[in-house]
Amino acid sequence: MVSYQTDGVEMPAIKKGTTTEWIKAVAATYGKRVGEIAYIFCSDEKILEVNRQYLQHDYYTDIITFDYCEGNRLSGDLFISLDTVRTNAEQFGSDYETELHRVIIHGILHLCGINDKGPGEREIMEEAENKALAMR
Repeated sequence: MVSYQTDGVEMPAIKKGTTTEWIKAVAATYGKRVGEIAYIFCSDEKILEVNRQYLQHDYYTDIITFDYCEGNRLSGDLFISLDTVRTNAEQFGSDYETELHRVIIHGILHLCGINDKGPGEREIMEEAENKALAMR
C-alpha cells in the first residue's frame, strides 16, 4: 500500500491512484513488489529537522528515504521537501510536476537498490529515473 501524507504543507496535486500504479510498475521492472510505502510531503524546515535528527546531516535535501524493505517487498518512509523540489525545478529548468515525479521515483529506486553517492552511481540513478519517468 502506498500512502500520501503531509507535514506542514498542502498536498501536491498528484493523481494518487495513477502514481501508485506507476510506482508498482517501476518496482516490478526490478523484480520487486510494493509493501508499505509512506510518502510524507513536507517543508525545507521539516526535512532539515529529519536530516539532523536521524542522519546527523546538517543540510537541506529533496528526499530522505528510510528503508524497511524485506526481501523483494519494498517498504519505507519517504520524506520529500516540496520547497526543495520547487527550487530544483527552477534550477534545472524543469517543470514542477516532472521534478516532483522524479523525486517520488528516486526514493523507490533507492529502495530497489540503486545508489547515487559513489563513483558513477549518479549517472546510473539518472538513467533509471529517466527510464521510470518515461513509463509514466
